[in-house]
Amino acid sequence: MNYCTTYLVTGGAGFIGSHLVDGLLAAGRRVVVLDNLSTGRAENLASAMEHSGFRLVQGSVLDAPLVDELTRECDAVVHLAAAVGVKLIIEQPLTSFITNIRGTETVIDAAHRHGCGIVVASTSEIYGKNSHGALGEMADRILGSPSVARWSYSTAKAVDEVLANLYHRERGLKTTIVRFFNVVGPRQSPAYGMVVPRFARQAVAGESLTVHGTGRQRRCFVHVTDAVAALLLLLDNPAANGETFNIGGEEEISVGELAERVIAQAGSASAVRHLPYGEAYGPGFEDMERRLPDTTKLRELTGWRPRHSLGEVVAAAIAEAREQRDGMVPADAPGVLGRGSPATPPAPVAEDGR
Repeated sequence: MNYCTTYLVTGGAGFIGSHLVDGLLAAGRRVVVLDNLSTGRAENLASAMEHSGFRLVQGSVLDAPLVDELTRECDAVVHLAAAVGVKLIIEQPLTSFITNIRGTETVIDAAHRHGCGIVVASTSEIYGKNSHGALGEMADRILGSPSVARWSYSTAKAVDEVLANLYHRERGLKTTIVRFFNVVGPRQSPAYGMVVPRFARQAVAGESLTVHGTGRQRRCFVHVTDAVAALLLLLDNPAANGETFNIGGEEEISVGELAERVIAQAGSASAVRHLPYGEAYGPGFEDMERRLPDTTKLRELTGWRPRHSLGEVVAAAIAEAREQRDGMVPADAPGVLGRGSPATPPAPVAEDGR
């Protein structure tokens, strides 16, 4: 995919997608974005809109004729469009499941038909409840009951990965799979369960930071510019064809410690409030004790390492929360699938951040 000049980025108006679009345009590539703007925002593409090599098409990855038409115009595809965020998955599991599987099938099929390489975005949710240290790409998946909505997202993304791998092995499609671990940074909304921007906004407002469960769950966070840097390196490396890569941070922290750190860095007087999972999401909700990525494979192939420390990640989130408070940037993303976001959405740990 290293000789491509025009990219189709599905979900390109979203958090990670819009930063990738900026990176591709800065590298001299042309970009077509397909996004239904249900969770993405046209405002995220304000800089891209000024670029002659950019085009935004509002539409769905479930629209096969549209996907086919746009793929025909491009050299490669980066498939980021998905229903994401713990909150959205819990509230609308069927819609999320269908979107994630059928949409990916539509995009992969079009990429194969037109001879385009494709990068498929997956998630650390793939690993389920596996908390056995740093997780490499071949680590086991440990899931709960299929009746628990939380695991429908992991299952859907696993099907996406299987589709990509089988198209590669049996039909020669150039594919790369990336698994995101808690990506954070500018343009990320707290409305869909993204914990860092939610904590930052609560701290800046002097509100209690809501920690679900005990707060001992351990996570790593990576800045979106570092995640995009990894994507760009993989796009330019033919050795990534047919491979899967973790993309995530290196500094591990518990959610409770994260809340205290946000309060300290914001100079806030906020308290920490614990909320049982059952009270937030109803009975049967399950979370992971630990989610730590092993990025050795990515590092050995590309030399990539995250450049932003956790302290810098938190500082950036606080700065944006203050800008939102002061009306310098839009305060929130659109509602969940157009229905309007709740005024105080809960803030569990989202596992990819798109």
